[in-house]
Amino acid sequence: MDNAHQWVNDAVRKIEADFQRSADTHLIKLDLPSVNGIDLYLKDESTHPTGSLKHRLARSLFLYALCNGWIKEGTPVIESSSGSTAISEAYFARLLGLPFIAVIPKSTASKKIRQIEFYGGRCHLVDHSSQIYAESRRLAKELNGHYMDQFTYAERATDWRGNNNIANSMFQQMQREQHPEPKFVVMSPGTGGTSATIGRYIRYQQLNTRLCVVDPDNSVFLNYYKTGDKSLTLDAGSRIEGIGRPRVEPSFIPGVVDEMRHIPDAASIATMHWLEKLLGRKVGPSTGTNLFGALQIASEMKARGEAGSVVTLICDSGERYLDTCYDKQWVASNIGDIKPYLRELECFYLDGELKA
Repeated sequence: MDNAHQWVNDAVRKIEADFQRSADTHLIKLDLPSVNGIDLYLKDESTHPTGSLKHRLARSLFLYALCNGWIKEGTPVIESSSGSTAISEAYFARLLGLPFIAVIPKSTASKKIRQIEFYGGRCHLVDHSSQIYAESRRLAKELNGHYMDQFTYAERATDWRGNNNIANSMFQQMQREQHPEPKFVVMSPGTGGTSATIGRYIRYQQLNTRLCVVDPDNSVFLNYYKTGDKSLTLDAGSRIEGIGRPRVEPSFIPGVVDEMRHIPDAASIATMHWLEKLLGRKVGPSTGTNLFGALQIASEMKARGEAGSVVTLICDSGERYLDTCYDKQWVASNIGDIKPYLRELECFYLDGELKA
């Protein structure tokens, strides 16, 4: 066996060994007496070694690139990201001894930048989120490196049939619950890879669960879902880091989505703060988007007299957003008044109705 082949074998083994050392993430049941008979769960992806849902994606992307022959010993790895995927990819690049460059918007939370650098990655900042794609391709060409391109390969790098992917894990953890087959799984789109994995898995397993994808402000996914127009673009980037995109990403598969909803950014931030009081710890803003959509569905199920379960995700920890979403001045300047949504959420906790 030549040295190049041996290096790839060793790289795959290191990633698989890292996976074997990792435990599954918890499925947390929220205590919401106002919607008695409707059980709401949060799969806590913040407990991965790199602190977010994107750890799963980064592992899959590295294995996909290695097995396709795109990454070899010494290959510089470049990724366009809003932060969390880059943190996870920097972790795996360090594991394999590879140089890593994250192309990220200047608006990315400073804690994320520090975490990328902690794992040995280098941050290449651009002015606007729409610039990350072309700049990543340019750097990869200039450095003779590999552009990982999560926005294209996320949906195909993950084994959606099973193999302990997020959907497989989620549904196995639900098996002993009162309502083991959820009425809904609620997920936000970033690359679109996770919603594609969950939607495909639901169909492959012949389940009756519906997939609801929730989209924040300044994102094209909902309009694309309605119109089918792949050319849609926006000048403004999403303020909810990790989800919402200014263009239609190739990994977003609308055919596996049963329903989409728009969640205003003020609702996302308010829900993030509201959940902190219930859990006793901080979560990221995309979790607020997910949960607000799940609470809407629970409220509607209650109004129809339905029982069942709803599952959504904690995408990452709120510790990454202390200087943005947990800073009152930043919220006032960038999001606006979140008090009306906080009042709605407090009312929901008491009566199970969400009018917003």
